[in-house]
Amino acid sequence: MSEQISPDRVSRAVRGYFLAIRAMDPQAFANAFAEDGTTYDPVGTPGITGRQAIREFLESICKNFKTVGLTEDSVFVAGNGAAVKWTGKGTSSGGREVNFEGIDVFEVNQDGKIQTIHAYWNPAEMIAQL
Repeated sequence: MSEQISPDRVSRAVRGYFLAIRAMDPQAFANAFAEDGTTYDPVGTPGITGRQAIREFLESICKNFKTVGLTEDSVFVAGNGAAVKWTGKGTSSGGREVNFEGIDVFEVNQDGKIQTIHAYWNPAEMIAQL
């Protein structure tokens, strides 16, 4: 059983993740994760593990958008993790507005880095708007 980390440390890790997405900054996004961190985005797809792969994942998303970002609607911190209900908004490269929403469940490690994220959302809803 891992040692409990402070709720503030969990909150900072979560905040860094969302700030990096809004800044469309793949390096800051990758750095929010542990070296061996994994994101399942969305759940049901293969996990993306390691900072390099995670950085490339955000790069691949950002190239389709002029702007894109997620806003935390509600953050629930418990133990070494958090669940976040978020709303996404963006403008595609072609100028179309997209809106989407979901819930991310975070596990944060002792170093205050994201170990895993399970993202619950339907990309098809966003893609249909492009």
